[in-house]
Amino acid sequence: MLDRVFRLRENQTTARTEVVAGVTTFVTMAYIIFVQPAMLSGEMSGSPTGMDAGAVMTATCLASALATLVMGLWARYPIALAPGMGVNAFFIFTLLPAIAATGHDRPWAVGLGVVLVSGSVFLALTLLGVREKIMDAISPSMKHAIAAGIGLFIAFIGLKNAGLIVADPATFVSMNDELFSPGLLVFFTGLIVAAALGARRVRGSILIGIAAATLVAVGLKYGLPWLPESLSPYPSADGADPLPGFALAERVIQTPPDVRPTLMQLDVAAVFTRQVLPFVVVFLFIDMFDTIGTLIGVTQQAGLMKDGRLPRAGRALSADAVGTVVGACLGTSTVTSYVESGAGVQQGGRTGLTSVTVAGLFLLAMFFWPVIAMIGSYPPITAGALVLVGVMMLRGAARIDWDDPTEALPAFLIVIGIPLTFSIGDGIALGFMAYPVVKLLSGRGRSIHPVMALLAVLLFAYFYLVRSGL
Repeated sequence: MLDRVFRLRENQTTARTEVVAGVTTFVTMAYIIFVQPAMLSGEMSGSPTGMDAGAVMTATCLASALATLVMGLWARYPIALAPGMGVNAFFIFTLLPAIAATGHDRPWAVGLGVVLVSGSVFLALTLLGVREKIMDAISPSMKHAIAAGIGLFIAFIGLKNAGLIVADPATFVSMNDELFSPGLLVFFTGLIVAAALGARRVRGSILIGIAAATLVAVGLKYGLPWLPESLSPYPSADGADPLPGFALAERVIQTPPDVRPTLMQLDVAAVFTRQVLPFVVVFLFIDMFDTIGTLIGVTQQAGLMKDGRLPRAGRALSADAVGTVVGACLGTSTVTSYVESGAGVQQGGRTGLTSVTVAGLFLLAMFFWPVIAMIGSYPPITAGALVLVGVMMLRGAARIDWDDPTEALPAFLIVIGIPLTFSIGDGIALGFMAYPVVKLLSGRGRSIHPVMALLAVLLFAYFYLVRSGL
């Protein structure tokens, strides 16, 4: 039955491989279960928004499970979805203050209305085939650039989560001087174990690396006897907590929080005002290019592109739109495809069974969330997996047509723009705006796809009229 539904043999994979890939993807993105409620409730910023954190957590799990299930059963791709990082920050730090300034007493309800309207427009554009046409219009070099750029981006996130790369006021970023800190020891353990096992073709190498990193974190935190003294200089002599963000789960199973405080609490009518309506355009832009970029990057990595096109692209693009609409009704921000899906692809995930596994784990996480919190709340544990995924995705850079400046320059802007702007959408926009301009000025205007030309015009207008005015 599984082979008939997911075409396992056709994709040269097995049920076991797909399940391991799904578990790997879930573990690398499980942080969203706890980050999302902390963001939307205002706990992370210290400014309460009025949203119930427990309800947001349950809404996040339900919306993620549904969207990922649609991706797995209908589109049959190994890509997981959840509320997007970056979009949730924009929701909290830009959208809600702007709405509050207009006098609304529940800005978050209006904000969920913005998410619902934008998600409905996403769905309409997908059903009309607009988003699929955009994917088909992107040149092969640009598609490879998107995959490579996302690879650099996800590796950068991994290095940042590990604590190896830190902020620096003089150089923006620099390497952490404390290379023997507990967090980095956890990170390097996971990275080296996963890389070594991957080189030996051991299935589930990334998942095993995450498990090894978790064991070292437990040993450093609680001084378990199996960790050699030479590798266990923690806790320190002064009694300081070596891993303040990590703690064993006190309970394994717990009843999920009630979703009713945010369920269907959105205010749609207030969206259609002069002050709020422009934000729908912003959410459209962010989700459209984040999703297209992630789909191209992950499916390129998995070898699922056929002659430069993605079969069933419309179905894949519908998954995030459905997730966003349902998520807004439940009480969470825009749902989008996750670059962490590359971790599962690296473990051999090639079909929708990987996504179905992730969806099931999101539902289980509502009951086992104390255990998920133990791993997901400490970023160095999964940071090594993200770095390894970045290494694999960067291979796409070799397929860019570097001999053609009209392809190479826009592609390079995407590759470098995605990690440096810390945004898939903004990085892609840089390349998309440059592409027709370079082609036109080089005398090759006829080779510009009409959709790419229209996109460039719309992007220039978007940045000039919308982004500059916010």
